[in-house]
Amino acid sequence: MVANSNKPRILLFSQRNIFAKALFRASLFEFEDVIAQIDDVNLVAPNIDPVNRRNSLARRLSFHAPLTLNPGIGKIPIEGNYDLFLAICGAPGDLLMLNAVSDWRKNCGMSICLIDELWVTRMAEYRYFLRILKKFDVVMLYYRQSVEALAERIGRTCVFLPPAADTILFCPYPELPKRVVDVYSIGRRSEITHESLLRKCSEDGMFYLHDTVAGDQALKLRQHRALFARLAKRSRYFIVNPGLIDRPDIRGNQMEIGNRYFEGAAAGVIMVGETPKNEEFEKLFNWPDSVVPLPYDSKDIGLVIDKLDGDPERQERIRRTNVLQALMRHDWVYRWERILETAGLKPRSKVFERKEALNCLAEAVSLEQLRVAAN
Repeated sequence: MVANSNKPRILLFSQRNIFAKALFRASLFEFEDVIAQIDDVNLVAPNIDPVNRRNSLARRLSFHAPLTLNPGIGKIPIEGNYDLFLAICGAPGDLLMLNAVSDWRKNCGMSICLIDELWVTRMAEYRYFLRILKKFDVVMLYYRQSVEALAERIGRTCVFLPPAADTILFCPYPELPKRVVDVYSIGRRSEITHESLLRKCSEDGMFYLHDTVAGDQALKLRQHRALFARLAKRSRYFIVNPGLIDRPDIRGNQMEIGNRYFEGAAAGVIMVGETPKNEEFEKLFNWPDSVVPLPYDSKDIGLVIDKLDGDPERQERIRRTNVLQALMRHDWVYRWERILETAGLKPRSKVFERKEALNCLAEAVSLEQLRVAAN
């Protein structure tokens, strides 16, 4: 059954104006954009006065006392009533921003908070921020191994929601651009593997695209995201590893599924790296060669690439399968359906329109597979 109306039924709290240049939040804002395209949404995106210092002060104090300070944002009045209040947060410190929104609990029938990064080892440190989550009916987490610990701490329903990607944006079909980048690596990396790839560049003339400056700010996040997608679908190999793989002091024993796995699959790259020792990964990426294994800090990346380069049929099968699986399972629309189901809401017709567009792209992938097999 489809529920249709022109009246906004979703109150979506976005931090896109507060963290307008933060690279790691680009996928969160991408999810918000897709939600706004496929449902009736009132998006609330406040600003912080750049000369107002209360934000940093409130954050510091909240680590030491159960305070509910307003982080330098003027109160935002909420008019009308909504079926769902959804707040998407990058980290626990973001929860302080919710104090700027007036009466969201009173004006909304259901409330859900989605948090990107929350490690069990840091829950005690963020204990006063996490108290804010008790106002919500449901908390959704990208980190599966944090779910039970958070539920026990706050006494609320907590569930796992996997990351995803705008698979239409990342999909290389039907244009199929040439894959001119041999290896693409962004973000955290093993210096041992990195040096091995640099040597291969010198020896073989390989094109290895990697970060050369440190920083977490983009001039315009939407443009950055589009460029990232264009580069990914023009790349042959893509380095992936679990979240904070190089920081066991923060993640402890957790091995969580980062966004890169979903983005890489959507772009049809051959993902090379370590897979998370996480029960959900086996369910989400349960097809052959979804990730070609390479231990973190391995020097053998060149050998792995050379072996794959000697098997063009396997390469093409991996790329097509990754794209197909991403289109059918790992687009944001499927995560939105999960949120609606949790909230007891019916999807709008635009949800099915987007899924039909995904099906059309999937058919293009399947037809290409048949064409290649026939030749």
